[in-house]
Amino acid sequence: QLQLVESGGGLVQPGGSLRLSCGASGFTLGYYAMGWFRQAPGKEREGVSCISSSISGSSTYYADFVKGRFTISRDVAKDTVYLQMNSLKPEDTAVYYCAASAAMSCADTVRKGYDFWGQGTQVTVSS
Repeated sequence: QLQLVESGGGLVQPGGSLRLSCGASGFTLGYYAMGWFRQAPGKEREGVSCISSSISGSSTYYADFVKGRFTISRDVAKDTVYLQMNSLKPEDTAVYYCAASAAMSCADTVRKGYDFWGQGTQVTVSS
């Protein structure tokens, strides 16, 4: 069965940090462009960050609202994608999802979309 599994969410105070992880079963993440998305209550899902496949050079892209605070990366040996989140704000509170796209490059995910989605992990930023 092909699936993605996120972990690492939780409750953190404003200004704090969390690292989300995304692993897969049934396929190898290195061949896919990987995206992180989030959805807050009452809001639409929005893209947070993307990393192209290892074959495509692992280029990274960030939404403006997380630039300078979040870092996406992949560990090829562990076949895991991470989202390091620093300087967290209350408005970062949401369910975070990882997704895999066979498009391989982040630019192509706009046209081709994502093929697999994780179940989501809750991130709550509150004092």
